[in-house]
Amino acid sequence: MKEQSSAIPTAEIAFPGPEPARQAARSGGTLLAFLGVLAFSGSFPATVYAMEGFDPWLVAVGRAAVAGVVALVCLKAARLPLLPPRPHRRAYGLISLGVVFGFPAFSGLALDLGASTAHAAVVIGLLPAATAVFAVLRAGERPRPMFWAACAAGALAITVFTLTRTGTSAAWPDLLLVGALVSAAVGYTEGGRLARHTPGWQVISYALVLSLPITVPVSAVLAAVTPVTPTPSALAGFAYVGLISMFLGFFPWYAGLARGGIARAGQTQLTQPLLTLVWAWFLMGERYGAATVAAALAVLVCVAVTQRART
Repeated sequence: MKEQSSAIPTAEIAFPGPEPARQAARSGGTLLAFLGVLAFSGSFPATVYAMEGFDPWLVAVGRAAVAGVVALVCLKAARLPLLPPRPHRRAYGLISLGVVFGFPAFSGLALDLGASTAHAAVVIGLLPAATAVFAVLRAGERPRPMFWAACAAGALAITVFTLTRTGTSAAWPDLLLVGALVSAAVGYTEGGRLARHTPGWQVISYALVLSLPITVPVSAVLAAVTPVTPTPSALAGFAYVGLISMFLGFFPWYAGLARGGIARAGQTQLTQPLLTLVWAWFLMGERYGAATVAAALAVLVCVAVTQRART
């Protein structure tokens, strides 16, 4: 099977034809993006579980090593080249820096330094706004003013939440979370651009395979020099972030960004804080105050507006 046979033609991404057909394509992209968000929403609780038995750096790098090996097997089984086309390798390098290395490392360290999963989830609610900015800079998208107004409202709710937190222990975790969201925004935008002509699963697979020369040896060294306590919960958390957060979740996510527009479909990630709060409550019994719930619900309301605004 050749790569071109399963790729989404660029003409389809432009959504030519009657408005109902274009709207249906955009709605399909939004649904696919939401499925990706649903997969990502369990990442923070799973990371906390994984760090109960593994060093934070091992979790951050090891998850990419596991996903990279699986991606390599998938590309081989599909009889596709194991490396992306040379003209696109710079973009794949940015994806690797953003979602393979940057986001897992920054977010994992923030959680290790004391940020709760609820707090981290709501701060990362700024990610859709950052992704929209990069979609304008890198993907040539031009959202309408109503879109930016709703996007800004969601970002404002997150900012107010962060600034009104009590105590000083969250300062460093918040800075690390900012690094995580910028890293992810870059990786999402580049991946969404490439997914316009390459299936989403191939996009994340190539980014992971390109990273294997770093992730595999570093993971082996970290496993040898850091304490490892492979409890069932730690293994389950590590498996989740390695197979779902780092690999399978990107299948519908990148496809949704390509079909629905990076800026527009990317706003579905405003729902991730609320979903993560549910997982944190259900799996970890984590408690959070009214401010956290209010911030999560505020950004959830903004999703409806961004999805109605045309790009």
